[in-house]
Amino acid sequence: AQVLDASVFGLLAHDLVVLEAPWRRGSPRGETRYYIGVRIENNRSSKVEFKADKRSRPGSAAGHVRLRAFSPPQESRDVDKAEIVRTLNLMADLLELESGNPFRPRSFRTGARALEALSDDLAEVIAEGRLEAVRGIGQTLAVEVRDLFVSGSSPRLFELFQTVPSGVRDMLLVPGLGPKKIRVLWREHGLESLEALRKACEEGGVASLAGFGARSQQKILDGIEYMRSVADRYLIPQAEVAAEPLLEHLRSCPAVERLEIAGSYRRRKEVLKDLDLVVGTARPEEVSERLCSFPDVVDVIARGATKTSVRLESGVAVDLRMVENSEFAFALCHFTGSKEHNTVMRARAKERGMKLNEYGLFRGEERIDCASEEEIHRALDLDFITPELRENLGEIEMAAAGELPALVEQSDLRGVVHLHTIYSDGKASLEEMAAEVRARGLSYMGVTDHSQSAFYAGGLKPDDVRRQHEEIDRLNEQLDGFRIFKGIESDILADGALDYDEDVLELFEFIVASLHSSLGQPAEEITARVIRAIENPHTTMLGHATGRLLLRREGAALDMDRVLASAAEHGVVVEINANPRRLDMDWRLGPRARELGVLTSINPDAHRPAGIDDVRYGVGVARKAGFEAARVVNTFSVDGFEELVGRRKR
Repeated sequence: AQVLDASVFGLLAHDLVVLEAPWRRGSPRGETRYYIGVRIENNRSSKVEFKADKRSRPGSAAGHVRLRAFSPPQESRDVDKAEIVRTLNLMADLLELESGNPFRPRSFRTGARALEALSDDLAEVIAEGRLEAVRGIGQTLAVEVRDLFVSGSSPRLFELFQTVPSGVRDMLLVPGLGPKKIRVLWREHGLESLEALRKACEEGGVASLAGFGARSQQKILDGIEYMRSVADRYLIPQAEVAAEPLLEHLRSCPAVERLEIAGSYRRRKEVLKDLDLVVGTARPEEVSERLCSFPDVVDVIARGATKTSVRLESGVAVDLRMVENSEFAFALCHFTGSKEHNTVMRARAKERGMKLNEYGLFRGEERIDCASEEEIHRALDLDFITPELRENLGEIEMAAAGELPALVEQSDLRGVVHLHTIYSDGKASLEEMAAEVRARGLSYMGVTDHSQSAFYAGGLKPDDVRRQHEEIDRLNEQLDGFRIFKGIESDILADGALDYDEDVLELFEFIVASLHSSLGQPAEEITARVIRAIENPHTTMLGHATGRLLLRREGAALDMDRVLASAAEHGVVVEINANPRRLDMDWRLGPRARELGVLTSINPDAHRPAGIDDVRYGVGVARKAGFEAARVVNTFSVDGFEELVGRRKR
């Protein structure tokens, strides 16, 4: 706190509160963030962020210490509200850890849900004094929300951070480990860090505790290992947020002749470690300086004539490769990868008496001129292999034989299915979702709210189903040239059954069957459960097959070869869930799915209008899997889709 001189910001500080921030996935390794709340004379608040690299000596220039002032927001943005919702849920967890009383945390979780469902602008609600009137937010919680909105912190949050050690807070990130069990480990057995918890599990001490057992102990160990395995990894949307302004910044540099993003991002991998950029330039020093001057750069890791590496404020690492313009196509091809694909490409060049690397394709000492990746492929007697396929899963052999598939494009889509509305846990009405889908030039949508067992998501009881179908009928009469299909996302119950009696199942035009519970069942048991659901004649699609949440939890231990074989046998579509946290089915299953003749559907699993646009992530997965448009059922016309779902019911 002594670092902060309030006069630097032109403020008269009454109170300074230093708060260590919770660890966040994506923060650079070794970095701790501190938020300093400043109470000033006009009773408004500001926030200053202080970041220090633990690896550096105090006071050293290498510490990359920076201070940044935050003005009180003038208007609410979705991200502001989302951050408050996350903080309220975190406070609920911390309250449960602190007291063990479930009632106080419940009010924070209720408030978080109420805020998430709020359709009015949060800034207006606060400014007009209407926050207390929002159902689920009383006077006490309204104070917390206002503090969080203005300053990003609150006195109660500060108290909770003082009460609950940082190592105990880290335990909340372990998949499947909740506040109730963490409190037992902390309060009753003195475990205050992930390392202490890991050691206790490895020594068998946790298995002997009441309420745990050997299976719980192993799940905790697996969760800690999973956290380590995904450290410094990012989802595609996170990488996009980092990449797009950076590319714009670099393209404005006169020394940049050609610029492309390469690596896993270009291949549309579901999880990324860093960003790889390739630049063609005759003046690499200027390009390097331009990268280092990007405002979000917090650390220059390395800087040279051909490569500069930096880390952005988001934690994303960036590697910039600078080559002569004549070398650009070769560098782009090489740094797009994958390593396995490149190994086979080099071997193919060698078989033809050539050598391929990031600087060129050579016959002896002579470089063969190639201005594009297409020309490199032609020189190696290959059809052009699109970046998404470059994983050494048979694409080089297909390119040599002229058998590469014509991959699906987003423009091929004619409709979207797997959409949620306010009938369950969606944030928009049926009519609003239909208007948004139609505005994107699509001709149909399939609504799939949650089924009755998903009580936590407002799952539909039979009377709700009938009421929704009446509304769909009215809308279909009104909407010229657009069709709403009557669907449901049915939970796959513990025994593999669907979630309604036969008379209700008959009401739906199509059903997406999904796992939402008991994902930890043994492989044989959960595979048999899913196959039973596939065999049900009412099942049209299998939704997000494994139930995985990328960077948060692994999916169910399904035998996907058996699942795909069953889907092929019974004509069930296996969804590519396009939500960027799922992207399930996995693209690596593409070759086997194609071999079996399995069809897929690129489904956004949208709970709000903006989620419809997630189909673009699903298109990337479908292309990596090698699917043509004819294998993707929502490229079918309205009549074609109706025929497909009707055939399954027959």
